[in-house]
Amino acid sequence: MKKIWIITKRELKSFFDSLMAYIMIVLFLGFSGFFTWISGGDIFLVNQASLQSFFGIAFWTLFFFIPAITMGLLAEERKSGTIELLVTKPISDWQIIIGKFFSAFLLICITLALTLPFYITVASIGKIDHGAVWMGYLGLLLMSASYISIGLFASSITSNQIVSFLIALFIGIFFHLIFDIIGNTSGGWIAGIMNYLSLSTHYESMARGVIDSKDLIYFFSIILIGLVGTEIALSKRSPSN
Repeated sequence: MKKIWIITKRELKSFFDSLMAYIMIVLFLGFSGFFTWISGGDIFLVNQASLQSFFGIAFWTLFFFIPAITMGLLAEERKSGTIELLVTKPISDWQIIIGKFFSAFLLICITLALTLPFYITVASIGKIDHGAVWMGYLGLLLMSASYISIGLFASSITSNQIVSFLIALFIGIFFHLIFDIIGNTSGGWIAGIMNYLSLSTHYESMARGVIDSKDLIYFFSIILIGLVGTEIALSKRSPSN
């Protein structure tokens, strides 16, 4: 666990040293704040204490931001050759993967924590469904963890950060949008499968304050598949490659 934490701290520090963290946080707060309070939410006008507009815009904002965060986690290591140094040290592939996963996840946690003033302000307007808010935040965290694992996998199969970014977006768009569209335009068992595969189905359920074991199983399955895929990609590389 100590080795994982060392990698996590190193990667988290690199985010802030490269200004990536600051840019991501400022843009996220700017987009979510604008659409929550001004453009899409109109919370003060409708006088409704709800964060549904925030969860709606965060759903899309994080979808684009997370591939940008993860694109260099392994791709840059491969390009610079430092991944070769890592794999020759007394540290396992899984420790490298989990450490990098946690660094990106902690950055998302910090970013979402900075939106808590939104919650406090809305709660001061009127009666708010606190359960729905916390479930919405949990949904964002699980969605982010899922896309981080996908981004890690994309970053593990290429040394080009732009390619990694595009691969992560390409894979993610199926879960984010395409499965949902297919499910809504088809019927029978196909619609059932597509709706289950759609990430938005599970996220929207949690954003409404409903938590179900099938939603948790869905998110953890994506996370596991992404991390296992990353481990397989790393294990196929030898120090001489």
